[in-house]
Amino acid sequence: MKNQYFGDINDYKKYSLLRFLGGNGQIKTAVCWALTEDDSGTDGKRIKYLEQPETWQKYDPIVFDHLRQHVLNKGIRRVNVIERADVLRNCRFYDEIIQDDMHMRDQYFEEFFKFAEGADLVFFDPDNGLGVKSVPRGKKKSSKYIYWSEVEASYRSGHSILLYQHFPRKPRESFIRGLIQQFKALEGIPSVISYCTFHVAFLLIPQPHHEDMFIKNTAQVSRNWGDLIRVRKHPIARTHATV
Repeated sequence: MKNQYFGDINDYKKYSLLRFLGGNGQIKTAVCWALTEDDSGTDGKRIKYLEQPETWQKYDPIVFDHLRQHVLNKGIRRVNVIERADVLRNCRFYDEIIQDDMHMRDQYFEEFFKFAEGADLVFFDPDNGLGVKSVPRGKKKSSKYIYWSEVEASYRSGHSILLYQHFPRKPRESFIRGLIQQFKALEGIPSVISYCTFHVAFLLIPQPHHEDMFIKNTAQVSRNWGDLIRVRKHPIARTHATV
């Protein structure tokens, strides 16, 4: 996440998804922004929707009105705007800057996992998504990713995981299937729920005892957003040894 992305169309859907999945405060959530420094890129420019309340407000009026007031009317593009508001209830926000350097990254996550203790859900919000082989952990631009070891450590600590994932230039269905294959390595994982938008996906890995609760809350996402956030549950099939 970069502050320059705050309030764009992906952010609107993201905050709405967090609000609905969280049961409007029912679920304790720790948000790991994986915040990186702003750059001169064009990402985060999609805010024209805020000028069209007749089209966009209906999906989540609480989030829309908050973003419209701060981004469009006041010109503020910083994540602390949502942190200070009563929009994402029962959320705590970790907004330290994440670095490429391996030692500093290890320290970052050591502190974050302390910060997230007691949370039901951890949301990882990296610039790009899950780590790729071409950018190893600790190398240049690795701050744009969350790596498998970090997801695994959080899941083993008892958190359900929600992960932001930008779509690369690959067929999307096969890309999502490939990610789900990786998630199968998590012991006891019952399913993965994907929430796909035009540009990005959000992947939910529920703890077994959280699954029913998230499925119930996911129904609100579908009711409000319809095809703009396409929801799909991916059961994790397991093979059992025969005797």
